[in-house]
Amino acid sequence: MKGSFTLLAIHSDNPTHIVGARRNSPLVVGLGTNENFLASDVAAFISHTKRALELGQDQVVEITPNSVVITNLDGAVVQGKEFEISWDASAAERGGFSHFMLKEIYEQPKAISDTLIGRLSGLDLKIKFKKIDKIVIIACGTAFNAGLVGKYAIEKWGNIPVDVELASEYRYREPSLNEKTLVIPISQSGETMDTLMALRYAKSKGAKILSVCNTNGSTIARESDSVLYTHAGPEIAVASTKAFATQLVAMYLIGLEIGRKLNTLTKKEIEVICEELSQLPARVEQILETVEPLRETTRKFKSAESILFLGRHVGYPTALEGALKLKELAYMHAEGFAGGELKHGPIALIDKGTPVIAIMPSQDSVLAEKMSSNIQEVKARGAVVIVISEYEFSGADHLIRIPKVTQLMQPVLAVVPLQVIAYEMAVVRGNDVDQPRNLAKSVTVE
Repeated sequence: MKGSFTLLAIHSDNPTHIVGARRNSPLVVGLGTNENFLASDVAAFISHTKRALELGQDQVVEITPNSVVITNLDGAVVQGKEFEISWDASAAERGGFSHFMLKEIYEQPKAISDTLIGRLSGLDLKIKFKKIDKIVIIACGTAFNAGLVGKYAIEKWGNIPVDVELASEYRYREPSLNEKTLVIPISQSGETMDTLMALRYAKSKGAKILSVCNTNGSTIARESDSVLYTHAGPEIAVASTKAFATQLVAMYLIGLEIGRKLNTLTKKEIEVICEELSQLPARVEQILETVEPLRETTRKFKSAESILFLGRHVGYPTALEGALKLKELAYMHAEGFAGGELKHGPIALIDKGTPVIAIMPSQDSVLAEKMSSNIQEVKARGAVVIVISEYEFSGADHLIRIPKVTQLMQPVLAVVPLQVIAYEMAVVRGNDVDQPRNLAKSVTVE
């Protein structure tokens, strides 16, 4: 057989005897007491057991209630790698929230905290950063936007050039890379086919692989030289929220680790970064305590045909993420732009009443004044401007305040109101919030 597949066969005379096989598609074994399970995701059996077994590429598994045997395609028995699932069944339930997405938005402080625990003092990665002269981040969708933010952090703290590439396009342009290249695939599921195939291309050229995944035992994690797991827990809603937040944190941790290993950060700078990171959960919590007025404001724009997002520096990929969330959930035209690009074409989209969401840089940033000018440009052409800012801003029609944080980490905070706006817009339009049309949680085909 060719292509990607997961196959299961049940013995017609003995239905407790099941055989499974996988190639490029997920399959995991659940290990219970007098019962065993096969599923594409551990969420299917988490209420029965927290023990699981990884299956490798082109492996065959045969299970009964009391046995598990794994072989390769030649029939030779191989050992599977057992792991423990770190969350329980309640994490995959709505728990009183009207939608999984809303629950997951509110779970972000804990997800960020869990991703940081034990890692601020350093990461145990099997990568020799001193032998790396270029980094390439590959990802799709929301993970790509997290990678764009990661570029800013890694280049600033580690002083290594970073490219960010769409995984779906990467290998087709035959990029230049070698054993001195570090490739960082980002994937919540660890099964994103475009990202997996880009990873395999990079490995074939000798590159080192450091993956960022949320799913233990996933294919991308297994095929990497090293992996940094985000501890977001299960994310049920198709539109990513807490997975994005923890991917951002993972990018900061990698940038910090590179700065440590290459001595491009002073001891004092490391202390400041660690302190800022440790305060992120509480700052996100602050925002979540004040989102109700934002939900009411969002309803005023339910009939809008288009919403534009503006950002500068790390605010630009945050704007891209805000636009992506609105497309996914509200089924409306939304686009994110770098503020400085307005005059190069996009400003022609502005008409009287056009909603524009602008993310203000930190007040002490050299870009604050420039972003203020961009806002005045769109207001002069009739736009209704919603500003996300850490300080009072008189030029806004609607102001959303977020806590003050260093510029590089602002996306973790600024994205929360954008998630709430997308969520509320979907609700008020009567859309399916958790399962938007035409979308899947994990894209396991190219």
